[in-house]
Amino acid sequence: MADHQLPDPVVRTDGACEMARDLVVVPNRNLQLVPNIGVIGGTQSVLVVDTGLGPENAESVLALARDYARGRKLYLTSTHFHPEHAFGAHVFAGEATFLVNKAQAEDLAVKGAGYLAMFNGLGTTVATRLQGAQVPAPDFVYDESYDLDLGGRTVRLQAVGRAHTKGDQVITVPDADVLFTGDLAETGQFAIFPWFPPHDTDVTGLGWIEVVARLAAAGPRTVVPGHGAIGGTQVLEDVLCYLRELRDETWMRRDSAMNQETIVEEVRAVLIERHPEWEGREWIDPAVACLCGEHAA
Repeated sequence: MADHQLPDPVVRTDGACEMARDLVVVPNRNLQLVPNIGVIGGTQSVLVVDTGLGPENAESVLALARDYARGRKLYLTSTHFHPEHAFGAHVFAGEATFLVNKAQAEDLAVKGAGYLAMFNGLGTTVATRLQGAQVPAPDFVYDESYDLDLGGRTVRLQAVGRAHTKGDQVITVPDADVLFTGDLAETGQFAIFPWFPPHDTDVTGLGWIEVVARLAAAGPRTVVPGHGAIGGTQVLEDVLCYLRELRDETWMRRDSAMNQETIVEEVRAVLIERHPEWEGREWIDPAVACLCGEHAA
């Protein structure tokens, strides 16, 4: 176990706030490994977006959703396969239909057990939250996009292609102009690059830039990031600016044939100087390594 203990990644559903008609978000309160969680209602059904880390958090989210639904049918989806977003889905079995895109289903099946083991090594607080956790299996899998009719409201689930993971999806609520991005966007922190060669190298900085550029061009009124404060289109534009900055600073040095260790050190220093208030500095090094690899390609 890690010596440094992370704060308890507990989901507090009593902080749920209404973002639009029949749509609430449980904010992550800037806690590590706690996602922003959505509950979206229609006249017939309710969709939950992400579960929190482990069974106990998922039980809290399910209780909120059950109370919110008041007899309406329940659906569940996850923005991507990482444990704090999806590894509570098994708690919903028998009460909600769990649906994800094909690439995310493959991520769960191929990488889920490895990520569960890795997260269990992040410290006692995280391991405690993961007690009894299972790698979830979806009930329904779509290919690229799926329009879910909740009754008087249609929610679009859309796979965006490789970016933060292979199976990222965004959830759009067109009538409310709300976009859930998962970890394609964060606020107040450096972008999370799960670059873990040779075990996982599906993250792509270049693909991520393309995806966020498309999302920003649509100009959603409300953007719910994977972690951090909810905002508008500026959330996406800020992420896009940072990703381009990361690419440009890395590639400028890569073009000079500088060795990768020096590139990482220099780019880390530059980015911290420009964004001293941001959290997640540990994600700079893998991000630079990823972009170095994409430069070579």
